[in-house]
Amino acid sequence: MKSFLFQQATVIPMCGAEDAPRAFTGSVAVEGNRIAWVSADETLAHAFLQTHPDCRVVDCRGKVVMPGLINTHCHAAMTLQRSHADDIALMEWLNDYIWPFEAKQTADEIALGMTLGIVEMLLGGVTSFVDMYFQEHRCVEVVERLGIRALLGCSYFDHSIEIALADARKTQEAAASCSRIGAAIAPHAPYTVSEENLVRGKRFAEEHGLPLMIHAAETQDEMRYVREKYGCTPVQLLDRLGLLDERTIAAHCVWVDAEDRRTLAERGVTVSHNVQSNMKISSGAAPVAAMVAEGVTVTLATDGPCSNNDLDMWEEMRSAAFLQKLSTANPLVLPAYEVLKMATANGARAMGAAEGELGVLRAGALADLIVIDLQKPHLQPVHDVVSNLVYCGKASDVETVMVDGRLVVENRQIAGLDLADLYCRVQAAADRIKQA
Repeated sequence: MKSFLFQQATVIPMCGAEDAPRAFTGSVAVEGNRIAWVSADETLAHAFLQTHPDCRVVDCRGKVVMPGLINTHCHAAMTLQRSHADDIALMEWLNDYIWPFEAKQTADEIALGMTLGIVEMLLGGVTSFVDMYFQEHRCVEVVERLGIRALLGCSYFDHSIEIALADARKTQEAAASCSRIGAAIAPHAPYTVSEENLVRGKRFAEEHGLPLMIHAAETQDEMRYVREKYGCTPVQLLDRLGLLDERTIAAHCVWVDAEDRRTLAERGVTVSHNVQSNMKISSGAAPVAAMVAEGVTVTLATDGPCSNNDLDMWEEMRSAAFLQKLSTANPLVLPAYEVLKMATANGARAMGAAEGELGVLRAGALADLIVIDLQKPHLQPVHDVVSNLVYCGKASDVETVMVDGRLVVENRQIAGLDLADLYCRVQAAADRIKQA
């Protein structure tokens, strides 16, 4: 059983008591795939080295050790469509550019796009992600090989539900031997999936023990469509159909009124806030501060690298905080620590983790953590390390990434991966699809 000691770090555990310091100088010990302890007591570190003579020591002076980031909604394989269709209204974007492109992709090309997406996320300190796409069973091998943690949601429209249900079964079977990977069912949205097929998806999820994810209340066009067809809001429709509970991830939720927010909180739904995608597509500013104040579990995500155009969670944190302060005209809302919590501890709920098992640094938690180099001009001086990370941090500041007790990124390198070759294959695939 491998052991590690991340020593003399600035530790941000994300699970301390309200009156406890949010960061302290100390060490994090890892045994197997779990955190053994987190402490400022150097005598514990000395004792751990004595009892674990083969322990690998990681010198973290001038560096932060914190939980890995959790991206709770993305379409990682859409890296192949990065910058393919920009500055276009949503429905034109979907109908004339995105869906035709996706129709021409092969399963191998989807797996290739997923590979690039995971590489981007790992190098940016993302240790877990929630995906929503097609051919997810083909991506299980990619996730397992690259070492990240993932919840793979098999997405469908009315015309593709049978394919998605089969994909979900295959994904669940393929992931059964890897504890880092889970499957989910993912109806696209209330405006693209009928009531009957929304219910079918939920029943399937319950029968197979799977979570459900869906785009909801994303745009004003969606709001108008659902109101005209069903006489209610998207959240009210999903609640009426029984789709909302503690195993539901609702992405976007930009247009949610007080009643919708109350429903989301009461049902225990996890909301995935995709601020940069919302801004780019001009969907609107989600009432995140209100949702948080009213007890909704809000997490952070990038959405796909075609509507964003990247998978950078550091940019999401900064944008989420700044946009809420602007849209509410209140500089006090969504402070830095709350945003960091959304990107870590809150995100663990979307992954289906037990309380305190993921998104935190504490004894017994899964060993998913990142090391960030503070020796950068944009991170100095350090008055408040949490503020520095949320408001100044960049993906390139991440130096080391551990998932499930295994180092998957060291000195910003992913072992055994030829990035130049990957980029060539990605470009070739994108060119083929565009010309098809």
